Amino acid sequence: MTQLSRRALLTGAAALAASPALASAPLAGKQAPGYYRYKLGDFELTQLADGAATFAMPDNFVANVPKDKALAEAARNFIAGPGQIRVPFSPVLINTGSKLVLIDTGYGPNIGPVVGHLPASLAAAGITPDQIDTVVISHLHPDHINGLKTKDGGLAFPKAEIMMPENDWKFWMSDENAAKANDPVNKAYFANTRKVLSDLTGKVTMYTPGKEVVSGITAIDTAGHTPGHCSFAVASGKSSMFVQCDVTNIPAFFLSHPDWHVIYDHDANQAERTRRKFYDMVAKEKSLIVGYHFPFPCLGHVEKVGKNYRLIPVGWSDML
Repeated sequence: MTQLSRRALLTGAAALAASPALASAPLAGKQAPGYYRYKLGDFELTQLADGAATFAMPDNFVANVPKDKALAEAARNFIAGPGQIRVPFSPVLINTGSKLVLIDTGYGPNIGPVVGHLPASLAAAGITPDQIDTVVISHLHPDHINGLKTKDGGLAFPKAEIMMPENDWKFWMSDENAAKANDPVNKAYFANTRKVLSDLTGKVTMYTPGKEVVSGITAIDTAGHTPGHCSFAVASGKSSMFVQCDVTNIPAFFLSHPDWHVIYDHDANQAERTRRKFYDMVAKEKSLIVGYHFPFPCLGHVEKVGKNYRLIPVGWSDML
């Protein structure tokens, strides 16, 4: 009987690498556009991959936990290579039957090759930008708003109504608040909102928590990550789910450890309170949730484990 061992595996891999034989097709060198469809009552939802960034974890990525502890958790969950983390970005498209609604827009085309894939993913899903009726922005961070614009600065969704959370707009578009920003992350965020959104002043529709932004899609106050951050309850018939947007960044960190504070949270303590309130509700109701930074296709359920939570991913299905 052949004995399975690390040495035997490595020896076999080395032999394959040394083989001069070539495959009949060249290496592709890139991933295909990504989308995933599922049903909610009479609604059809499509998760859209904008890409994922893998990078060396900054020292203060988890602001209140030692870096070595956070890296150990990353390794335990096989998030990325040694010393690294990986953050996906995935907007969601909701077809209500009467409206085609896009929640958040990804990083846009001017950042780099690993993100900005929303247009390709939409095309792969058979959707053209001018078919989008409504774009709803959850909060004004770059990875959610930059995809509103094309590479040359035009509107990416030329026929869509653009909806913004009123409290976030007031905060990030305030020159007074921008002048007070004293850390590099917030300074960059204020500069980005002006670059992307200044020409949309007066041309967007503001919404507040509790408002039904589109029939069947209601905004929920989940402030903390940003001052006006919103998530969404989606309901069709007797079926419902939650689009959590950025209640949590990397779920293995901040959903499993809701007391961990990510560097990007505007008010870390409020963000923690929001996470606990939101996940208590989702766990109690056994609701389906979709997370912008969850591993694709971004769907799951939340189970409460003591004072913390566990994400139970929904497996890929070829049936709608």
